[in-house]
Amino acid sequence: MSEALKKTLNGKAEVLEGLPQHPAVKAILAWNPAALSDAKFDRGELTLTIVAEEIRAAAATVQAAGYNFFEDMTAVDWFPSSPRFQLSYHILSHSFKEYIRLRVFVDGESPSVESIVPVWPAANYFEREVFDLFGVRFDEHPNLRRIMMPDEWVGFPLRKDYPVEGYR
Repeated sequence: MSEALKKTLNGKAEVLEGLPQHPAVKAILAWNPAALSDAKFDRGELTLTIVAEEIRAAAATVQAAGYNFFEDMTAVDWFPSSPRFQLSYHILSHSFKEYIRLRVFVDGESPSVESIVPVWPAANYFEREVFDLFGVRFDEHPNLRRIMMPDEWVGFPLRKDYPVEGYR
């Protein structure tokens, strides 16, 4: 790894050892090295942890790098840890024949992150599902409303602090 790249990564060099030639890592580092907070290659899949404020731009960056298919997204509630929520976006490249995962951590106070629907319209219903079940808001989402629970439902049933029998 070059000295210039090590300097650019600000201490992330040991995490990214061997990965800078990966097309997704190369694209993210060329666009904004500060947006990448961690990278891990495990079981044949690359997970890139992106700072929450940059998820839409990071999604557009990997799309331009050849990752052309948004497959799905999910969330995990790490209550009582902080940050509380982890959002994982699973993306496929048909040309590279591989998946990557973009991961974002969101605070639990007022969980909110940019919508990636402008980049991948297929994310629409996945973001609505995460909103409905976890309460994470997606800024600038075209139609953010409940998709599974009734409109009058109180709370978010997949949060770990949600009462087992619901609010009464």
